Amino acid sequence: MFNNLLLVVQGLAAAIGVYQIILSFFGWYRRKERLTHKPTKSFALLVAAHNEEAVVGALIENLLKMDYPRELFDIFVICDNCTDNTAAITRKYEGVHAFERTNPNERGKGFAIEWMLKELWKHPRQYDSIVMFDADNLVATNFLQYMNEDLCNGHRVIQGYLDTKNPHDSWISAANGITYWFCNRLWQLPRYNLKLSNFLGGTGMCFETKLLKDMGWGATSLVEDLEFTVRCIQRGIYPKFNYDARVYDEKPITFRASARQRLRWMQGHFDVSRRYMLPLLWQGIRERSLVKIDAALYIFNAFIYLLGFLITMALWFDVMLPGDPHLTSIYAKMPLGLSLSIVLYGYLQCPIAMLMERVHWKMYLKLLLFPVFFLSWWPIAFYAFFTQNNKTWSHTEHTRVIRLEEVQGKQM
Repeated sequence: MFNNLLLVVQGLAAAIGVYQIILSFFGWYRRKERLTHKPTKSFALLVAAHNEEAVVGALIENLLKMDYPRELFDIFVICDNCTDNTAAITRKYEGVHAFERTNPNERGKGFAIEWMLKELWKHPRQYDSIVMFDADNLVATNFLQYMNEDLCNGHRVIQGYLDTKNPHDSWISAANGITYWFCNRLWQLPRYNLKLSNFLGGTGMCFETKLLKDMGWGATSLVEDLEFTVRCIQRGIYPKFNYDARVYDEKPITFRASARQRLRWMQGHFDVSRRYMLPLLWQGIRERSLVKIDAALYIFNAFIYLLGFLITMALWFDVMLPGDPHLTSIYAKMPLGLSLSIVLYGYLQCPIAMLMERVHWKMYLKLLLFPVFFLSWWPIAFYAFFTQNNKTWSHTEHTRVIRLEEVQGKQM
């Protein structure tokens, strides 16, 4: 009986995996974004910062060089519970606003954004759109041009292409870079090509001001980006992915820092999945909306990681017991050619994505350790499931200053 139940669970997980594999083929092509509208939209650029004195200056200097009319955008740095010189450094730049917030009981970017938006609505100047960055980011100078284009074309929520600014620093930052190239090309782009909803990634996000005022932010979980995405999809507002609008995010260089960051993400993901997955799935079935069904399956991914870990552990433990195995892998039930094809393509998706993204050949050497990084998600997901009620926000420290010219000057 347990074996039959295990096969059913494996079948569910495998079906979702096969669905994602089929979806990925629609990322094998892309249409280049076109710029046809003149700059007309005004932007408030919000920079979330907690003790970011080492890197915030580089981002501000980067944003001041945006290839967009200076009178059409302003920069606001949210100095959230800072105990360093983040605010003082911000004020050194003419025309850049530093907003200091102190609330030790409500820590995290979600709370900081919610507070900042309320302050922004009271600001003498109002803006057509709000763009959000993290203090460790670097941004392509044409980013606002693409946001202006999408807003003029009627899109209300836009996510830029999230790249990694330091993939060469360590095998951990390289693994994060590989993950981002894969997700951009074979998760986000297929959904854009198929007119499904894309998903926000925490930074490089653009929102129509009217939408934010109507909906309110209301996303204060550990994964505020995913939470706000789901709230949009429930209302029939589908975020759009702009492949050519690049944002470079700094990634941890040690396994410990990466594990802590991913634990926070996974705890938040379980929380959002628990609260939104079934209602969104039922809404999609009731409305016959593939967009909402796809979104529900997407936010179920945290449980897929957990199931993958538990199923693998059960099968390995069964093999180690004396006598013949009692449990059956679903792949043993498939024709050999089919099971091998699924497993092979699953392993090849990352190098395929890297090839399509024209990643420098030296980065392919980092694939040797990528399975270690990938498999480490399993115990992280297991621990996150039992600690998902922990809402303590953990800060990822950034200490290395990298300029946009350095990132763009390297052939990835």
